[in-house]
Amino acid sequence: MGKGGVLVGKSVHIRQVDREIAVADERTILEAALEQGIAYPHGCRSGRCGSCKSRLIAGAVDLLPHTPFALTPEERDMGLILACRAQPKTDVAVSWLGREEGRADHPVETFQARVISLDDATHDIKRVRIMPESGLPLSFSAGQYAQLSFPGAPTRDYSMANKPGERELEFHIRRIPNGAASERVASRLAVGDEVTVRGPFGSAFLRHRHTGPILAIAGGSGMAPIKSIVETALNHGFRQPIHLYFGVRQERDLYLVDHLQALCEHHPNLTFIPVLSHVERSAGYRTGMVTRAIAEDLQDLDGWQAYMAGPPAMTDSATAILLECGLRPEDLHVDVFFTPEAAFEPEQKLEDVK
Repeated sequence: MGKGGVLVGKSVHIRQVDREIAVADERTILEAALEQGIAYPHGCRSGRCGSCKSRLIAGAVDLLPHTPFALTPEERDMGLILACRAQPKTDVAVSWLGREEGRADHPVETFQARVISLDDATHDIKRVRIMPESGLPLSFSAGQYAQLSFPGAPTRDYSMANKPGERELEFHIRRIPNGAASERVASRLAVGDEVTVRGPFGSAFLRHRHTGPILAIAGGSGMAPIKSIVETALNHGFRQPIHLYFGVRQERDLYLVDHLQALCEHHPNLTFIPVLSHVERSAGYRTGMVTRAIAEDLQDLDGWQAYMAGPPAMTDSATAILLECGLRPEDLHVDVFFTPEAAFEPEQKLEDVK
């Protein structure tokens, strides 16, 4: 808003919430909607997952690069857009697609918290636990994320690894060389430091109404939201088969293995498969690409629900394989972990930041 309540930039009317928001030049509809407190359905925010697919009712937009899976040329011809890639050229009206269960109706909160524990999950992943100063748990759905502002570091998105309803919030933060936030967390964050938290966000969360089999895929620190999803499903008494694949490069990149194997012992419906991609042979683990392991094990995914979190190279290749195996696009929920400084390049291997 400008002076006197005058809209600055292009005006976007969002039909579901009957609100008109201002979108500044070179900003996307999704960015503006989230900044202004609208729970717009979304996942990756990089044009890869399709969770923010919307109908352009009126006006014109520029669409930034995106994958064909997220939005096909035919869908573009039908007037569909991705809110995370759409920059308004004129005043527009939009309506997001999808069923209402694609939205998690939790209020977006901003609050202060303090770091209560730090430990090394792997050689480059720090497990950070924080406690809201109010002592009250954050209301969120398993698989969602929050924006964290650590002292002296820019705000970044990190997925909750704990189950909803717990007072402590747990995050898995992978150290990125020269990463403005992750380097600060890895080298200087201390117990007692204050953290600003804003959230929750994201549409790649556990669907409680689903009764069919579940496929969960984690790459690197993408284990954080997947851990939350799997533990929540088990805690709520899900009895359908749950297959959890964990793809990493080498054995030193694995973590939570003992914990997840213990869960398998207590829950016969859970299967846990770690896969090492940069190892030719291993006595204890499968080797090769995690996507190949999934294709070998599960040929028919019709009726399954899939949750996936990890770097773009993994999520892009896995998406194609899962759809070839019969998974319905609406049953795929993706949380892409990417560095915010990186440009969108579908074929480039990017490192995760969450």
